[in-house]
Amino acid sequence: MKKLFFGGDIITMEKENDVAEAVLVENGQIKKVGSLAELKSYMTDPTIEKVDLQGKTLLPGFIDPHGHLAMMGPVSQMADLSKCESFDDIISTFKLYMEEKGVEKGDIVVGFSYDHNFLVEEKHPTKEILNQVSTENPIFAFHASGHVGCTNDAGLQLAGIDESTPDEEGGVIGRVEGTREPNGYLEEGSLLAMQQTLFQDTKTDIVELATIGQEIYTKNGITTVQDGATSNDYIEMFKYLAEQGNLKVDVVAYPLVVENPDAMAKNEKYAKKYHKRFKIGGYKLFLDGSPQGKTAWMTEPYEGEETYRGYAWYKDEQVKKYISRAIKDDVQLLTHSNGDAASDQLLQNYEAALEESDNPNKANLRPVMIHCQTVRNDQLDKMAELAMIPSIFIPHTYYWGDVHLKNLGHERGSRISPAKSAFDRGLVVNFHQDPPVVQPDMLETIWCAVNRITRKGVHIGPEECVSVYDAIRAVTINAAYAYFEEDQKGSIKEGKLADFVVLDQNPFKVDPIKIKDLQVLETIKEGESIYSAESVLSE
Repeated sequence: MKKLFFGGDIITMEKENDVAEAVLVENGQIKKVGSLAELKSYMTDPTIEKVDLQGKTLLPGFIDPHGHLAMMGPVSQMADLSKCESFDDIISTFKLYMEEKGVEKGDIVVGFSYDHNFLVEEKHPTKEILNQVSTENPIFAFHASGHVGCTNDAGLQLAGIDESTPDEEGGVIGRVEGTREPNGYLEEGSLLAMQQTLFQDTKTDIVELATIGQEIYTKNGITTVQDGATSNDYIEMFKYLAEQGNLKVDVVAYPLVVENPDAMAKNEKYAKKYHKRFKIGGYKLFLDGSPQGKTAWMTEPYEGEETYRGYAWYKDEQVKKYISRAIKDDVQLLTHSNGDAASDQLLQNYEAALEESDNPNKANLRPVMIHCQTVRNDQLDKMAELAMIPSIFIPHTYYWGDVHLKNLGHERGSRISPAKSAFDRGLVVNFHQDPPVVQPDMLETIWCAVNRITRKGVHIGPEECVSVYDAIRAVTINAAYAYFEEDQKGSIKEGKLADFVVLDQNPFKVDPIKIKDLQVLETIKEGESIYSAESVLSE
C-alpha cells in the first residue's frame, strides 16, 4: 500500500526549520520526502492513497524513552487518589470506589497517586487512616511518585509484615513512634516487597490491561514505548502479545539486572532486536528514590534537616558488580538516579567498570541515567566523557517544582531537570514522564521543557528552558538514539519507518505557553492509523 501525505506542515526534525510539503509512504516505510513539485507525479497515480492533512501538522511519531507500560493498564483500574486534598478525601474516594466496583470481603483494594505534599495534613495516610476505609479488606495507597505508599492492618497482615520484619535492603518500614510496630508506611525496597505480594494476589487479566495501556500511549501520539523494570511474568506477557500480533506499538523492555540478569540469554529471539514489535533492550538498575518523597539520595541534607539526605539502595561494590554484568553482556544499562549522590555512585562505578572491562564494544553501549533530577554540571561533564545519555523527567518542573523549592532550597530546587545545561554539553538528551507517575503526554512534556512553570505559576530555573526544537528532539530523534534506532525512527527521512503523529496546530507557530493545549489528532505506525481522534484526514 502506498500513501501520499500532503496539505499541511510536515516537520521532518532532520534539522531545525526543515519543513516538507509531501511524504510518500510505501509498505510502512518513507520512500520520498520533498516539495509538491518534486512529488507531483504521485498525485495523479490512482494506486496511491492521497491523505490531505487539511492544514494540520505532521511530525515523527513521539518516542517514550522511559516508562512502565505494564503498569498503565492496572493503574487505570485502581482508585484514583490524584484529586484528594485530605485524609477524608482519601477515605471517601476508597469507599466510593469499593461500592462502585462491588468489592467483596477480603478483596485487595488499591489506589494510586495520592501526594502528601498536597494534602492539608502534609502527611502520609498510614494504617490508622486506611483502617477507616476497611478492616476486612487489605487497602493499599500508592504515592504519586511510585516510591512510597501506605497500607492498613489487613494489608500488613497479608504481606506478613510485623514487629519482627526487618527493612528490605534500600527500603524502610514505617514504625509507630517508640516501637517496632509497623505503622503502614513503606518506602522503596520495602514497598517493592509489598507490591509483589499485592499483584500476586490480585486477580487481573494482564493481557487485557496491557491493551488498555497501549491505548493510553497511542492517544498521545507515541509509537515506541518502554517497559522499565520488566518482570519475567511481564516479559512472557509481551511475548504472547507479540506472537498474537496484538502489539500496536514497538515495545522495549528492560528487566532488572539485580533480579533477572539472565533475561537476555533466555530470550535470544528478542534480545536487542525486535520480533513482532517486542524487544529486550538491556537491563534496569535502581540506585535511590524520589526527591518529592525525600528518598532520593543527596550529597547535602534536605532543607530543614540536619543530616538526613535520603539513602542509597546498594553499596558501591554491588553497584559496580551490576554495571560490570551489563558491560560484560554487551548490553545497555538504564539506571534510576534522582539524587546527586546516586548520580555520583553511578558515574564513579560505571567509569571503574569500563576501565576493568575487556569488552571491545564497551564504549558503544549508550548507558542511560534515568531521571537526572538533581544532576550537577560536573556530573553532566562526566556523562559526556562516558557517552552516557541523560533521560530527564522534565515534567517534575511543573508537577513538583514547588515541592523541590521547599525540599531542596532555591538554588538546588531551581536546577531541577537541568535540560539546557545538558544540551549545551552536546549530550543526546531525551525527556520522559515515567508513566504511570505522570501520564505520557508528550505535548505537556514539551511545554514543561520550554516554559518551566510550576503548579503555583513560579518560573523555576528559567535559565534551563530549552527551545521548542530541542524539546521536540528530546522526544523524537534523541529518544530514538537511546534505543539505537536513530536510523529507523525519530525523523521524517527516506528509508525510515513511517511512524507519524498528526497535531491540530504547528508547535513552532503557536505561543509556547499554549503548546500543552495542542491536540493529537492521529497516530500512525508504519503507515497505518492506530489512533484517530476523529475523521480529520480525507482522501
